[in-house]
Amino acid sequence: MIDLKLLRDNPEAVRTSQRTRGEDPELVDRLLDADRRRRDAIADADAARTAQNAFSKEMGTLMRTASDEERTRLREEGRRKAEALKEIEAVQAEAEAAVNDLQMQLSNVVEEGAPAGGEDDYVVLEHVGEPTTFDFEPKDHVDLGESLGLIDIKRGSKVAGARFYFLTGDGALLQLGMLQLAAQKARAAGFTLMIPPVLVRPEIMSGTGFLGAHADEIYRLEEDDLYLVGTSEVALAGYHSDEIIDLSDGPVRYAGWSSCFRREAGSYGKDTRGILRVHQFDKLEMFVYCRPEDAAAQHRALLEMEKEMLSAVEVPYRVIDVAGGDLGSSAARKFDTEAWVPTQQTYRELTSTSNCTTFQARRLKTRYRDADGRTQTAATVNGTLATTRWLVAILENNQQADGSVVVPEALRPFVGKDVLEPVR
Repeated sequence: MIDLKLLRDNPEAVRTSQRTRGEDPELVDRLLDADRRRRDAIADADAARTAQNAFSKEMGTLMRTASDEERTRLREEGRRKAEALKEIEAVQAEAEAAVNDLQMQLSNVVEEGAPAGGEDDYVVLEHVGEPTTFDFEPKDHVDLGESLGLIDIKRGSKVAGARFYFLTGDGALLQLGMLQLAAQKARAAGFTLMIPPVLVRPEIMSGTGFLGAHADEIYRLEEDDLYLVGTSEVALAGYHSDEIIDLSDGPVRYAGWSSCFRREAGSYGKDTRGILRVHQFDKLEMFVYCRPEDAAAQHRALLEMEKEMLSAVEVPYRVIDVAGGDLGSSAARKFDTEAWVPTQQTYRELTSTSNCTTFQARRLKTRYRDADGRTQTAATVNGTLATTRWLVAILENNQQADGSVVVPEALRPFVGKDVLEPVR
């Protein structure tokens, strides 16, 4: 949730953010009104409590010398004041609930410089490498995966339904090697490796901002009231919920390796072939807790790590600055890296890195102590360092005319081969 002080001090900045996202700026004014009512209710309740305390003190003195009739009157007056205070406190609780509800509806304030618009209004920041060309008709990753014995979609669908698959043989080794390489790079950069839970409580899922407009993308176990994560960002964000963390030595960095689950409820008919858009995949996610003033620099640092990893697996890619309407509620700024997919003749997303500023930590009550010892809300930043869909770009960009695929040099120690040969 956003900082109410920012809302009060600069409401126009929040309205501008809402317009950049394509969301309702009137929500800002509704929250401002609710906040005023809440503060008035708090003042009324404080005044009523002060008055009641003063009366109780005075009543204690008067009761010692009062007649029976006067004592009865004093007790009745005390009862009326107590009931009146309860009513005022109920108004305060209702006002605070209204503020919290509206605050939870309001997306994070978009960072200055992010493009406005929707999914197609991104800005390309750079290209790395040239789109791969061939002097033969390239195969897509499905045909390559099947002929090389790497991917079995038919049996995945038989076992679990559409958008499921098996990674088999060298396909499993290719993914494990890619994730292992990412884990090594993360550890070398000072990240603590984590294998987090893939099931989380509702307050953790909500705290990260994933139970808003896209809640239908999440798998829920109703009987247990738990959610399957779509990214280990969720569990890592909850790791320090309701805690005061030590940032005196700089940011705290984690890298979470987990399976992830998405319903893909809004993608009917999109990317039904292959493993670009699936219900289950593996991912190594970087997650950083830092001071708010360090968040933008940490965001750029995660992007540089993603770029380094993409170069290591030898695929051409581009970096885009995601438009406000495509950020998701938690992110103030997001950079995506998109790899060239030869058979589709376009770039497809492989990683995202998001600066969530204090939005998630405020919801999850994650704080730190500043130089003066006062508690402040931390900032969170996240980014993907490797995930299953990378196999699409690796296979397609490194294929040869005979149907084989050259294994990127950085992955050869993990796969045990320089070239993957057709098995059928």
